[in-house]
Amino acid sequence: MSDGSPIEWTDATWNPTTGCTKVSQGCKHCYAETLAKRLQAMGSANYRNGFRLTLQPQMLPLPLKWKGRRRIFVNSMSDLFHQLVPDTYLDQVFDVMDEASWHIFQVLTKRPQRMAEYIARRYGASGAPAQIWVGTSIEDQRVAARLVDLARTPAATRFLSCEPLIGPLIDLDLSGIHWVIVGGESGGGHRPMSAAWVRQIRRQCRAAGVAFFFKQWGGVNPTSGGRLLDGREYNEMPRSARSTGRRAARLA
Repeated sequence: MSDGSPIEWTDATWNPTTGCTKVSQGCKHCYAETLAKRLQAMGSANYRNGFRLTLQPQMLPLPLKWKGRRRIFVNSMSDLFHQLVPDTYLDQVFDVMDEASWHIFQVLTKRPQRMAEYIARRYGASGAPAQIWVGTSIEDQRVAARLVDLARTPAATRFLSCEPLIGPLIDLDLSGIHWVIVGGESGGGHRPMSAAWVRQIRRQCRAAGVAFFFKQWGGVNPTSGGRLLDGREYNEMPRSARSTGRRAARLA
């Protein structure tokens, strides 16, 4: 967990689970796996199992202790909808998000089918409460079908994370999508991202009226290439966003 996250599109991170398993090429150089192993070597109790999927029930109450409003990235070090996370534990995580309604919870998964099914079952046709944003990661055309499951997830705010973007994304159906984040890969062995791919996604967002957030070009470090795209930063947030601090911005 971290209050005051360096991730540009959030304010804090909350990890009620840690660890994961790889499901697609976007996972190849997983930053969370590298960090988890480092934390394990440092003796961090939450990472005693390294990057093996581990429930962290002691972390569940954390958002309730943060009284100031925050945007909270849920499971920056895991995937909440991993198949090894029991539904009964998902219930506990969502109970906290329901209660801590003054925050915004940004739930990002590479397993959107399970997310769509769980949220529909829990909330019915009314959908998840407004403070729970739901998103999926799409790194290239091979996993673009994840968008279908995201679009059918009953929620007020749905978003895509195209990071690390490792290939072009053509003709995305952004109907019912409110926000797209794009970023290049960082770390050892990082794969380059073409500016043409980024501009193509920006054009699609403009055509669909979707907020566009450009996170980074990537490189050896996340900040190596900077954040400028055609001479400016893109920090747009979905129209449903509530101002939560210095990073808040609206789609003009």
